[in-house]
Amino acid sequence: MIETPLQPLFQAIAQTHDEAELRGAMMTKLGEYFAATRWGLSFLDQLPTIDENSPLMLKLALSLDYNPMLRYLVQRHAAVHEEMILPRGVWQSICPRADHGHVMAGPVVNQGQLVGGIAFTRHREAPAFDANDVADLSALCLHLSTRLAELRSKPVVSELTDSEPPAAVKNRLTPREMQIAELVAQGLTNAQIGAALWITEHTVKQALKRMFRKLDISSRAELVARIAKFNNKELNALKTCVGVKK
Repeated sequence: MIETPLQPLFQAIAQTHDEAELRGAMMTKLGEYFAATRWGLSFLDQLPTIDENSPLMLKLALSLDYNPMLRYLVQRHAAVHEEMILPRGVWQSICPRADHGHVMAGPVVNQGQLVGGIAFTRHREAPAFDANDVADLSALCLHLSTRLAELRSKPVVSELTDSEPPAAVKNRLTPREMQIAELVAQGLTNAQIGAALWITEHTVKQALKRMFRKLDISSRAELVARIAKFNNKELNALKTCVGVKK
């Protein structure tokens, strides 16, 4: 069998243990593969609620009328980069961020429905994504969608462990804090967590401080121990997290 550059990525996707690993370590690998500046895996059921108090850029980014990339993804469930659907240079007028100068996105689907998307950006001074990138992303999205369906068919532990005292119930983490905690458990740095969740490194630091106060803990290792029960194999993997800087 001839092994292509994508085969190791296909295998890595198939071996992910949970959605947090897909968002974290797996997305880091894909970001490096595509030489991206930023990357992220987002699910529609976890997007922030848009109201009158939401930042303008967030409203525009999630608007089908304003964002042609999002519109293409929703309508066609197909991978795309900005120069496939817009004249060269037009995307920069839609999204002025320099680190989003070039963008490529692909669908995550489940049972015929769009359930999320995977996106990569490059600095405007970097080369644009091309047809080969889109072809590779299409293949990767197929494997991501298949793995996600498998993971979501299994029970997922997302609450604090049974060993927590009753008083800890009121201190359960928010969905966003759980995402951060799960990425900490994957051994990601604050910068990598920020890239995975499309938030700043400072936001991650502040969230961790808040989570430590809620749970009355002082380290990342203690945080990992609080969020779920792990089998022996997973526990051995988590030992590498102890030395990660806050």
